Amino acid sequence: MSFEQILPERQLKELQKSVLDFMHTQGYTESAAVFARESGNEGFVADPNDRHHNLLAKKWTSVIRLQKKIMELEAKLSKLQEEAPLRRPSSVAEWLPRPPARTKLAQHRSPITRVRFHPQYTVLATASEDMAVKLWDSESGDFERTVKGHTKAVQDVAFDAKGSIMVTCSADLTLRVWDIAADYKCVRTLHGHDHCVSAVCFLGADRLASASRDRTIKIWDLATGYCVKTLVGHAEWVRSVDVTSDSRLLCTASNDQSVRLWDPSTGDCKADMRGHSNVVETARFAPPNTYACLRRLAGLPPATAADANAPGQFVISGSRDKTLCLWDTASAQLLHTFIGHDDWVRDF
Repeated sequence: MSFEQILPERQLKELQKSVLDFMHTQGYTESAAVFARESGNEGFVADPNDRHHNLLAKKWTSVIRLQKKIMELEAKLSKLQEEAPLRRPSSVAEWLPRPPARTKLAQHRSPITRVRFHPQYTVLATASEDMAVKLWDSESGDFERTVKGHTKAVQDVAFDAKGSIMVTCSADLTLRVWDIAADYKCVRTLHGHDHCVSAVCFLGADRLASASRDRTIKIWDLATGYCVKTLVGHAEWVRSVDVTSDSRLLCTASNDQSVRLWDPSTGDCKADMRGHSNVVETARFAPPNTYACLRRLAGLPPATAADANAPGQFVISGSRDKTLCLWDTASAQLLHTFIGHDDWVRDF
């Protein structure tokens, strides 16, 4: 792009004369003569008293000073944002989305069971009881494609961290592995559950964890498709499963009104957390960037530097009793109950 498209004529001439002055000052006389001829400034004479003298160097140093000042102000702003107390809403309505919706996605023929964002691209995946997964552009809302293969309702969908693999689970008792790079080709079907498969998540890069109405959680080897471990402990339907970022801990929610913690490497149940009075629909590990706020909410002391960002410190669960519960995974204690919903809490 030429300067004429960026600068007005007056500013362009000043820039050209400043460049010519710099060339003469530095002894680039031949280059200056060529530049003067091509820019239409053949009569330019460098003059120490001219306002263009050393103007380019002065502008350059002032830009560097401004950049340094901007970086200092950004650092101060970041520190103030960390130290500033959380603004409390003046009303509950401030927390809630207000109509009209920016985009409405309409393609499924039956209720939607799960919504998941792709970790790398602007892709949104929706699972449905119509036996299909539909993919959308999450920015424009445009429908992109339908992925079919299951013979009953699709209950959950998950992407691996790199976004190259999609996994789905279904009421048809199976999990399916889809290769995104190969145009969402189904490359493997996993069999082993005896009832509806409710939820699935990636356990690192090479394993999966699934929860089922058969009251079990299964660990799968992604490369072979074999079930390598079955976790047993819940008395009823296991509704959800989640994993810590380091894959060292699983949490599950069940119709038996409990939330359980598991060691996926051994299959041992580490904690059985009870406090809900109805079916627990979902349980998730809280992300480490929420720990400071959750500790203040629960009245806990600040964490030590070593434990400040250790994954898996807190679990939040949602239930048909209309509440969410915050749990401390180290002690398995209920720290706080969030009350406000008028009906079931299915997901968050």
